[in-house]
Amino acid sequence: MIRMRLLRHGVPRNDIKVKSVHRIVRINPIMELLNASPQRVSRLTVQQDSENRRVQEIVALARKHRIVVTYAPRKTLDRMDRHHQGVVAWVAPKGTSSVSQILADSPLPFLVLLDGVEDPQNLGAIIRTAEGAGVDGIILPERRAAGLTDTVFSVSAGALEHLPVAQVKNLARTMDELRKKDIWLVGAEGGSDLAWYEFDYTGPMALILGSEGKGMRPLIKEKCDVLLSIPLLGKITSLNVSAAAAVFLYEVVRQRRRS
Repeated sequence: MIRMRLLRHGVPRNDIKVKSVHRIVRINPIMELLNASPQRVSRLTVQQDSENRRVQEIVALARKHRIVVTYAPRKTLDRMDRHHQGVVAWVAPKGTSSVSQILADSPLPFLVLLDGVEDPQNLGAIIRTAEGAGVDGIILPERRAAGLTDTVFSVSAGALEHLPVAQVKNLARTMDELRKKDIWLVGAEGGSDLAWYEFDYTGPMALILGSEGKGMRPLIKEKCDVLLSIPLLGKITSLNVSAAAAVFLYEVVRQRRRS
């Protein structure tokens, strides 16, 4: 091992005023929301005559939390979103955290920084894997990055509800601040001479991943303490960023569990 330097929809329940409301249409994310943050759910629209057991569980949870439930024909839900599973939840956007808040709750920081990941499907997949791997928080730049949309929430299967996310104006400056706190900055970069497992992840660390097409920007790459790669033995030249994230994150899990 080495160590190197919804659409607009009025006012939701409890008179919480928000500028926009997300539509969540997948059963698992809706269940996560109702269990973790029911106060963010404004109302549910449920397909009439649905016999789906999990939809009925969602309705029971919603009534427990005094959330308004309305029923509509399937064609009405189809017009809202053709990928619905018999229920549509109208949800207030998730708030973000600050970097200092994330670190305050992280005795041994394990962070993910994303430099220009703009595909909400990729961001949602990374969030799902990161939450499962025990990551303390994700840090995104305010610009040139996917936002915390309903697509991101759905693809994360509700994991976004449990994982703090900070949005920062300057990712490079944030990396400087993390270094001052003795957090190692580990960049995932194709072509590096060092493999992803040739690093000691048992200390405070942040994994930096670049955009889908171009990878990390030069300045971000320069600020990494170490660059590591995943060797590709076939004919393709790169991995999807969410797949690369999974490889790195579970190497961290493996090492930390062993230690």
